[in-house]
Amino acid sequence: VRHVRWSTKIRHIAAVTIVTAVLLSTQTYASAQGETYKIPQTVDMTPVAEEPTELHALSAVLMDGDSGRVLYEKDGETPLANASTTKVLTCIVALECAPGDDYVQVSQKAASQPEVKLGLQKGEQYYLEDLLYSLMLKSHNDTAVAIAEHCGGSVEGFARMLNRKAAQIGCKDTYFITPNGLDAEDENGKHHTTARDLALIMRYAIKNKTFLHIAQTRDYTFSEITGKRSFSVHNANALLDMMDGVLAGKTGYTSQAGYCYVCAWEKDGKTFVVSLLGCGWPNHKTYKWSDTKKLLSYGSYNYNYETYWQEPQTEKILVTDGVEDDQDIGTLIYLRGKCSVTSDDRNKKILLKKGESVICQTEIPPKVSAPVLKGEKLGRIAYYLNGELIDSYPVYAEKSVEKISFKWYVEKVFHGFFH
Repeated sequence: VRHVRWSTKIRHIAAVTIVTAVLLSTQTYASAQGETYKIPQTVDMTPVAEEPTELHALSAVLMDGDSGRVLYEKDGETPLANASTTKVLTCIVALECAPGDDYVQVSQKAASQPEVKLGLQKGEQYYLEDLLYSLMLKSHNDTAVAIAEHCGGSVEGFARMLNRKAAQIGCKDTYFITPNGLDAEDENGKHHTTARDLALIMRYAIKNKTFLHIAQTRDYTFSEITGKRSFSVHNANALLDMMDGVLAGKTGYTSQAGYCYVCAWEKDGKTFVVSLLGCGWPNHKTYKWSDTKKLLSYGSYNYNYETYWQEPQTEKILVTDGVEDDQDIGTLIYLRGKCSVTSDDRNKKILLKKGESVICQTEIPPKVSAPVLKGEKLGRIAYYLNGELIDSYPVYAEKSVEKISFKWYVEKVFHGFFH
């Protein structure tokens, strides 16, 4: 009997050991959209010198997180469904419009949202901050609606807030109907954004310290306000376990959108944002990771910060119909422009690829008409990269020049005749 018991124990211990080893080697997680994937123990970040040409995503953008400049794009301005990546904007709008200790009342509409959801029940109350962790870490759809109704009065009211914020950020073709990114359509069109706009949204969001803290939290535990029910959520952004320097990330999936992803990554003082739309459909949920790594590797290897200030060459500016007290009749009047910059201006840097250069242009007219006031703006010193304006500094008149008049002519003739 003792032998049988020990044999049973040994088999049990062996089974537990094997299962544990398998779990540790694969680290299988479920994402916010219900997808399952394996996290590799090492990440291939081989330097990519050439622009990626074989991305899986229908639309992709690599953006400089500092300037917002697009460094690479594949159909980056094509409007597409974007699934739960919508929740990045939902989170940042909620953070900006309400304090984290607000009580959020759960409605029947919120509680009845489809999976993936936390399991909110009608009438429950939660702190807004707790629901934001549920939103970002596990992408719960019921949480998103509860937040939207609290901050916007209704889902429709919050959608207007989302679209207004997107426009303020600089998005050109974004229209959100739902706070959770579920596929939707109304009289104004389908729920959608572009890879460029989505990258701009993430670039804006990572400037908020609270958003960053939420996005980088691995595990979070909270309860509804009475304490009757408690929850634990684990961060489903697998890139956090793939590579160092991940600032934030959000996955998404619906039948229309396919797999989507947006993230921000920092390395060697450089910040990159990657956005992917339509990056495969089942069973290709790992495509987004390979596309993301290709784009981040390409940006990290090819782009470096360079100063771009160049001392401008300003020419003399003719002042037509201008006059100065000690001039003779017929003398041409000139002035020079003045451009004042600080040491910080001179040391500004921009990410440049090998072979790229910033062009400095003096954009001042060759002549101006009197009168001219000292300090009046005459033009600008402009800096261009690949034909696009990246910076400019105003040029002002260094002195005043009055307009010549009949009275001046009379006084000049009178003075010359009698003296």
